[in-house]
Amino acid sequence: MLLQALSSAILGLALAWVAVHRLSHRLPARALVLSTGVAGALFGAFLADTALEAGGLTASLLGAVIVCVASLSLLLRPAGRLRRRSATA
Repeated sequence: MLLQALSSAILGLALAWVAVHRLSHRLPARALVLSTGVAGALFGAFLADTALEAGGLTASLLGAVIVCVASLSLLLRPAGRLRRRSATA
Protein backbone atom coordinates (compact mmCIF):
# COMPACT_ATOMS: atom_id res chain seq x y z
CA MET A 1 0.00 0.00 0.00
CA LEU A 2 2.80 2.41 0.84
CA LEU A 3 4.63 1.50 -2.37
CA GLN A 4 1.49 2.22 -4.39
CA ALA A 5 1.00 5.62 -2.76
CA LEU A 6 4.63 6.61 -3.14
CA SER A 7 4.86 5.51 -6.76
CA SER A 8 1.57 7.22 -7.58
CA ALA A 9 2.73 10.48 -6.02
CA ILE A 10 6.02 10.35 -7.95
CA LEU A 11 4.16 9.56 -11.17
CA GLY A 12 1.75 12.45 -10.60
CA LEU A 13 4.63 14.81 -9.90
CA ALA A 14 6.39 13.69 -13.08
CA LEU A 15 3.26 14.16 -15.20
CA ALA A 16 2.65 17.59 -13.71
CA TRP A 17 6.29 18.58 -14.29
CA VAL A 18 6.01 17.57 -17.95
CA ALA A 19 2.79 19.56 -18.27
CA VAL A 20 4.41 22.63 -16.71
CA HIS A 21 7.34 22.52 -19.11
CA ARG A 22 5.32 21.77 -22.23
CA LEU A 23 2.26 23.97 -21.57
CA SER A 24 3.51 26.68 -19.22
CA HIS A 25 1.80 29.43 -21.21
CA ARG A 26 -1.61 27.80 -20.76
CA LEU A 27 -1.39 26.78 -17.08
CA PRO A 28 -1.71 28.73 -13.82
CA ALA A 29 1.03 28.91 -11.17
CA ARG A 30 3.56 26.08 -11.08
CA ALA A 31 2.85 25.19 -7.43
CA LEU A 32 -0.85 24.72 -8.19
CA VAL A 33 -0.13 22.47 -11.16
CA LEU A 34 2.38 20.31 -9.28
CA SER A 35 0.09 19.87 -6.27
CA THR A 36 -2.88 19.10 -8.51
CA GLY A 37 -0.85 16.43 -10.30
CA VAL A 38 0.16 14.72 -7.06
CA ALA A 39 -3.34 14.95 -5.57
CA GLY A 40 -4.95 13.66 -8.76
CA ALA A 41 -2.58 10.72 -8.95
CA LEU A 42 -3.11 9.77 -5.31
CA PHE A 43 -6.88 10.00 -5.72
CA GLY A 44 -6.75 7.96 -8.92
CA ALA A 45 -4.69 5.25 -7.25
CA PHE A 46 -7.14 5.19 -4.35
CA LEU A 47 -10.11 4.89 -6.73
CA ALA A 48 -8.51 2.12 -8.75
CA ASP A 49 -7.45 0.24 -5.65
CA THR A 50 -10.92 0.53 -4.13
CA ALA A 51 -12.79 -0.36 -7.31
CA LEU A 52 -10.61 -3.33 -8.20
CA GLU A 53 -10.16 -4.53 -4.60
CA ALA A 54 -6.36 -4.58 -4.50
CA GLY A 55 -5.96 -5.29 -8.22
CA GLY A 56 -2.21 -4.76 -8.13
CA LEU A 57 0.36 -2.08 -8.73
CA THR A 58 -0.19 -1.72 -12.47
CA ALA A 59 -3.94 -1.19 -12.15
CA SER A 60 -3.36 1.32 -9.39
CA LEU A 61 -0.82 3.24 -11.49
CA LEU A 62 -3.13 3.20 -14.49
CA GLY A 63 -5.89 4.73 -12.40
CA ALA A 64 -3.41 7.29 -11.09
CA VAL A 65 -2.40 8.31 -14.61
CA ILE A 66 -5.99 8.62 -15.81
CA VAL A 67 -7.20 10.79 -12.94
CA CYS A 68 -4.00 12.85 -12.88
CA VAL A 69 -4.24 13.71 -16.57
CA ALA A 70 -7.95 14.48 -16.21
CA SER A 71 -7.36 16.81 -13.28
CA LEU A 72 -4.47 18.56 -15.03
CA SER A 73 -6.59 19.07 -18.12
CA LEU A 74 -9.08 21.02 -16.03
CA LEU A 75 -6.40 23.63 -15.34
CA LEU A 76 -5.74 24.41 -19.01
CA ARG A 77 -6.72 27.80 -20.36
CA PRO A 78 -7.58 28.50 -24.01
CA ALA A 79 -4.57 28.98 -26.29
CA GLY A 80 -5.63 32.30 -27.77
CA ARG A 81 -8.23 34.93 -27.30
CA LEU A 82 -11.65 34.00 -28.55
CA ARG A 83 -12.91 36.59 -30.98
CA ARG A 84 -16.62 36.20 -30.78
CA ARG A 85 -19.06 38.98 -30.91
CA SER A 86 -21.64 39.27 -28.24
CA ALA A 87 -25.26 38.50 -29.02
CA THR A 88 -26.27 42.11 -28.59
CA ALA A 89 -23.73 43.57 -31.04
